[in-house]
Amino acid sequence: MSHIFNKDGDVVPVTLVEAGPCKVIQKKTKETDGYQSVRLGLDPIDKSRKEKKSARGSNFKYIKEFTILDEKDYPEKELLDVSLFEEGDKVTVSGISKGKGFQGGVKRWGFGGALASHGIKHNKRKIGSVGSAFPQRVIKGRKMPGRMGADRVTVKGLKIIKIDADKNIMAIKGAIPGARGTLLEIRG
Repeated sequence: MSHIFNKDGDVVPVTLVEAGPCKVIQKKTKETDGYQSVRLGLDPIDKSRKEKKSARGSNFKYIKEFTILDEKDYPEKELLDVSLFEEGDKVTVSGISKGKGFQGGVKRWGFGGALASHGIKHNKRKIGSVGSAFPQRVIKGRKMPGRMGADRVTVKGLKIIKIDADKNIMAIKGAIPGARGTLLEIRG
């Protein structure tokens, strides 16, 4: 994250995102595949390194398929970059949030914990009772300690503040999901 000064002199918090360029690898049509979509490839693979079995036949590290309405918008072998967007556009950004590992109920769900008086010792952050007399088991979906984070998160309505077409960098207002260097999906 960073910040930019706008025309009024106010500080605007932004996240700098390197967007592409993505190459259109394949177009799927209703006649051949039964639906319309486009496959995009990002980050060409260095051929000097060993290729994974899952990536055989493709020259890109990341491949993603998107459903489209009109196939004429995406000619094959075309590069898609930040020139698709304009300053002031609202975008939807999806990504994988930071993983936080195994966490207790207080951090994961915001439980209050026990009081710090009246003989409480060594269990101030415990979640307390988890069941009832009937049905003599823990009900499914009970908020308990467990793995937290590393989930797909979508943030809608983020505004593009600035675009640098030479470096394929866009400045998006606010925070976006994930740590530095993670792959994001930006939709207009």
